Amino acid sequence: MNKLKNILENIEVNDWKDISTFLDSIKLTPEAVPALNEKEFSSLISTGAAFVTYDFGIDGVSIEIFKYAECLEHILPGIPLHFIGGDFHEKADIVLKDYWKRFEIDGFNGWDKWLDGKPFSKLFYEDMPGSSAVSREMARQIWDEAKNFALTVGDYFCKNNIKLAIPVNIMSNPGNVAAALGFVIAAEVLDVYVISSNHDYYWEGGKPASEHEAGEGVGPRDHFFRNMDNQDFFNLFKELYPWNGQRWIQVNINTPQSRALVERFGFSPEKVFELGTSISDEFFIHSTPEHIKSVRSRMNYIVSDGKTKITTVGVREHLANLTEWMQDEKPIACGNRTGLTLDLAADGTFYFLQPTRVILRKHIDRDEKLLSALLAHKPFAEDFFADSSKQLLLHVTGPTPIEHQDDLENVLEAYIALCDKLPEEVANRIFLIFSVGNENHPCFEKLNLQPLCIEEIYQLADLVLFPSETEGRGLPIIESSAGGIPIVCRRYYPEEVFYEVVGKDLSEDEQIWYLRFPTGEFKKSFLDKVTELLLHPEQFEDWREHNREAVRNRYSTKMIVRKFKDFFKILRLETGDTELGFTSNTTACCSKNNNCRDMEI
Repeated sequence: MNKLKNILENIEVNDWKDISTFLDSIKLTPEAVPALNEKEFSSLISTGAAFVTYDFGIDGVSIEIFKYAECLEHILPGIPLHFIGGDFHEKADIVLKDYWKRFEIDGFNGWDKWLDGKPFSKLFYEDMPGSSAVSREMARQIWDEAKNFALTVGDYFCKNNIKLAIPVNIMSNPGNVAAALGFVIAAEVLDVYVISSNHDYYWEGGKPASEHEAGEGVGPRDHFFRNMDNQDFFNLFKELYPWNGQRWIQVNINTPQSRALVERFGFSPEKVFELGTSISDEFFIHSTPEHIKSVRSRMNYIVSDGKTKITTVGVREHLANLTEWMQDEKPIACGNRTGLTLDLAADGTFYFLQPTRVILRKHIDRDEKLLSALLAHKPFAEDFFADSSKQLLLHVTGPTPIEHQDDLENVLEAYIALCDKLPEEVANRIFLIFSVGNENHPCFEKLNLQPLCIEEIYQLADLVLFPSETEGRGLPIIESSAGGIPIVCRRYYPEEVFYEVVGKDLSEDEQIWYLRFPTGEFKKSFLDKVTELLLHPEQFEDWREHNREAVRNRYSTKMIVRKFKDFFKILRLETGDTELGFTSNTTACCSKNNNCRDMEI
């Protein structure tokens, strides 16, 4: 630790170029990294490993970290595991085990939660011309923060004898530049081995304005290119994201990401890998009607705050009070008006599930347009309108990040538009639920009920909806299919990633069957298929069973353990990728054949 302190004390930073010069000095260390045999490497890293990300909750990144952590415990029994982040949400207890150690660093969170979003805005939403006073000021500010982060993280590494770190998205999705810089400095100076896990990159869904074609809309990550003309800043930015250190390997979640690192950014193929997700045996549920009622009844208690049935809040009232609700985001059921009664476990319930957070690129508003089209589709409408006991609901499981309140407003407004098109009696039987990541309630212990788990959340649904525009992987497709729940999903960007998930180029028994979510109008043939799924679910048992087996064949827990063992072999530099039998990561994951079961109508 003294080495790190001494190095940082003697660095003076006045602009971005000074930071780049410093990074060059620690990157080009004269000592070669020693080769270690398996026993030596295991002994070295078994003293402690740390997972580092912006914040921990129940989002997809946190859930994947949980899987990685269990994998490390399997390979190195007894290894102390540490979790470092800027925030640990209350719901992180669902994901993180009690005995895993947590270390919260003030200011380490990302985006709008990084010092109230002020430095993020200055770097990526406001002009910062090269050689300007504002550019030099930001360079000094980022350096001061990064230096403090490096000392804080470095001190924790040393005190806990941590020799392996796994940053997740810290070095690929630039939510906090100071956090990334500070982590790099600590890891490099203290000779920590790093498996950089990258779920999203800044260039995915983003590019400079000069590269937009005529009429092309703004991409969700275009803002990262706002100050690319400030060459000193942007050169540092590209060097950090991702960092190519001597003791580092890059682990991505899809093939196009790996190909980009090798072909566009010059990374060695031997240090770039993909790591798929894993699905536990608990996901492969064959639910009985009784179990589904149990799951829905427990969700009743969660949404109603401990009552057996839910009383709605009028959606217009909820929209008017949204800023206040966003402060604590408690589960809520919205109705066409306040005071309606809803029982999720009641017979005649059509249950649509969107298992994501509320952010723009998830396009939850498209779900409501689908419901609107379905209620105007004669075969379904006749069944639903004729029986006043039937109800239809859309359940969004994840929270809304504070910076995405506008996106939640769009979802609520789309629901209002849906209700306004219908007779009041019908609109009063359509509901919008937000459980904001809750899987438990204090009343469960008193009632001798078990908390819900993620695999049971999927069992709530008759149909899973996933109209997301862009994804790094697309976990809901895999998880819903493991549980035997049909899914309607968009062919999201990058298409190559989508095809990789559904197994387009694989044998038919490894392909996931899905119904394609249209990006335009909902055709009659598509609505007919959705209607059949809802009114006659027993006719789709072959679909359910096929998808369970396809996922079981491709996403076993053994796979992720095997991958981590391979990562260790590369990190200890005992052997190369030829001996390990790796295939090139730059090979396309999909061919042009179209034998995948795309149920687009």
